[in-house]
Amino acid sequence: MPLERVKSTSDGCLLERAKAQVTLRPAVEETELPQKLYNLLEGKGFQAWMEGVALLLDLCKSSPQLISTNIVQSFDYFVLRISDSHKKVRQKALDVLAEIIGVLEDALNPVVIGLVEGITNNPNSKDPRVHATAVKALEESIAHLGIVSLMKEFSYQWSKLSGQALLDVTERITVLVQWVYPRSPEVVQHYALPMLWSFLGNKVLPVRSANVRAVVTKLASALYKVMGTKLKTRAAGQPPHVWANLSNILGW
Repeated sequence: MPLERVKSTSDGCLLERAKAQVTLRPAVEETELPQKLYNLLEGKGFQAWMEGVALLLDLCKSSPQLISTNIVQSFDYFVLRISDSHKKVRQKALDVLAEIIGVLEDALNPVVIGLVEGITNNPNSKDPRVHATAVKALEESIAHLGIVSLMKEFSYQWSKLSGQALLDVTERITVLVQWVYPRSPEVVQHYALPMLWSFLGNKVLPVRSANVRAVVTKLASALYKVMGTKLKTRAAGQPPHVWANLSNILGW
């Protein structure tokens, strides 16, 4: 009997030790892996940054809850790499962002402002690969993130943009118009409509630039499709040349 009692006690200790090890490993991962990620993303040099970006992708796939729990701090560091001066780092970060948007989805809501700012800073890149990955990230954000929040953030960044970035973001806002209006018409009227007036208020661009005219025509058409005669009513309150440009574009 004593021998059996000793054996039972020993087995119990081994079981408790095994349970402790199982419990300890996730706890260690919750602190060590995020810290490793931060250290790499804010580290010095190309190699560390590339490793950090790759680690973020791996963690998003293998431990999405871990990244979601540490989303704000993780993306505070990651956004730096989206805007990195090193083209290869920036392209890799944008590629990874486009992929993980579909993995994390709503978990990214707390960091949408920083992500949108980081993405929209890139479409003007002279490197076609960086531009392509930025556009891909824009498309993925529309497909997986909150559309109302995106319209607000795209609109805020829009006022700071120029060149191709301005056109790329305007095209994505045009897509959002048809989805946001049925839910929040006031958001479209407050954020998207002023963009149309801004384009049409410029007496040169809508006429002399074919690219701009095509983008403005899509935006005007999308707004007219959801607003109907309300767009005409709003346009009537704009300066005469704005009304004239809109009438010319929509064939009124």
